[in-house]
Amino acid sequence: MRPGTLVGTVLLGASIVCEVAGTMLLHASQGFSSPVASLGVLAGYGISILLFSRALQYGLTLGIAYGTLTGCGLVAATVASTVVFGDPIAPLQIAGLALILLGALTLQTTPRAAGGTAE
Repeated sequence: MRPGTLVGTVLLGASIVCEVAGTMLLHASQGFSSPVASLGVLAGYGISILLFSRALQYGLTLGIAYGTLTGCGLVAATVASTVVFGDPIAPLQIAGLALILLGALTLQTTPRAAGGTAE
């Protein structure tokens, strides 16, 4: 992995963490009626977008980076809501989440073609 791509991947990971934090705070914001939690939602999403845009500057492709952000974010938010809020999850849903996570990780580990050849 090139150094620039490593920085981009770290920024992407931080973007995922901020996006999930913002999503978790949506529950606490009670429909944006709690000012502190609402500010946390906006900050989480805003910082996530900022970090995501910076990650793209380090050579990550938009489609792969966005797929990773949404896939990993979905899995992390689902697990977190199950642990923190006690949201139910069925075994078949767990299998689906595992497939989503596998797909997102595959996007990050598959060699990218450059001019028809793998890097």
